[in-house]
Amino acid sequence: MLHKTVMTGLAGLALALSATASFAADVVLRLHQMLPPQATIPAKVLTPWAEKVKADSGGRIEVELYPAMQLGGKPSELVDQVKDGVVDLIWTVIGYTPGRFPKSEAFELPFMVTTGEATSLAFYDYYEKHLKDELQDYHVLAVHTHGPGLIHTIGSKPVKSLEDMNGLKLRGTSKVVNQMLEAMGASAIGMPVTAVPESLSKSVIDGTVVPWEVTPAIKIAELAPNHTGFSGKNGLYTGTFLFAMNKDSYDALPDDLKKVIDDNSGRELARKFGVAMDQGDIRGKEIADKAGNTTIMLDETETARWRAAGENVTKAWIADMDAKGLDGTTLYNDAVALIDQYSK
Repeated sequence: MLHKTVMTGLAGLALALSATASFAADVVLRLHQMLPPQATIPAKVLTPWAEKVKADSGGRIEVELYPAMQLGGKPSELVDQVKDGVVDLIWTVIGYTPGRFPKSEAFELPFMVTTGEATSLAFYDYYEKHLKDELQDYHVLAVHTHGPGLIHTIGSKPVKSLEDMNGLKLRGTSKVVNQMLEAMGASAIGMPVTAVPESLSKSVIDGTVVPWEVTPAIKIAELAPNHTGFSGKNGLYTGTFLFAMNKDSYDALPDDLKKVIDDNSGRELARKFGVAMDQGDIRGKEIADKAGNTTIMLDETETARWRAAGENVTKAWIADMDAKGLDGTTLYNDAVALIDQYSK
């Protein structure tokens, strides 16, 4: 009787293991990124993307999500982690690696961005025309931007005019954005967005530039209650983002699973990133308003002064691209035309 009971138990265990094995994914992909899971893009795009890939593949592809740099390293190292196969997928800010992808910088220039959706679609078309060589080491799933970036400062240092920028220690997002802040009178300090809360609380910086959407995740409404925006359809700046897969990880997939990845990549995915950014901007602004924060919208006359300061950064960038043999004027004009096209 004991023998029969043991054998029955073992048979049940074997059946359970067999059932588990039958539902195991054929492919497990690790997705690494720098923000907490509740932030806009992880919550609204990356998690739904992983779930849809799993569903579309009939469970054969499992995407493991590793937010907030859980697998180690710095945000600036994500592009190499996916390039070298340390992870299979990454989402990152392109500008975290200054000078590495110079042609992408056209979209970071002052007063280019309109909305996250329009500028993301423009950036994807720009990628297809100009960036495939710069990104040839990656299997690109999408590129995109955020919506209009604003200036957020501590309580004692609101920015109401260009003169208020003088001497301000502001965190910048990239080489081009830092150059813009310097041209406007600030002292630019480069750091990943994840370092902003501690830097504000320890007075390492007086403020930061970010779009509304990321402000809840890094406690901006609490730490930097002055917010400065600009008149007109164009925001001060935007950041550029890369959602990419390791080329060997992609190439190793059978054709039907490659199709699943392909069907969940491209321009429509870029649009989803942009839409999520725009919706996140609304939520971020609502949180700041509810907290009783001060939002300063500079009028057209004052905004024109900032635009004039930004024009010098744009001219210098075009000259730098020309010196690299990259035809800066064409890159800039194409970026402007694409943004205008999708913003109508």
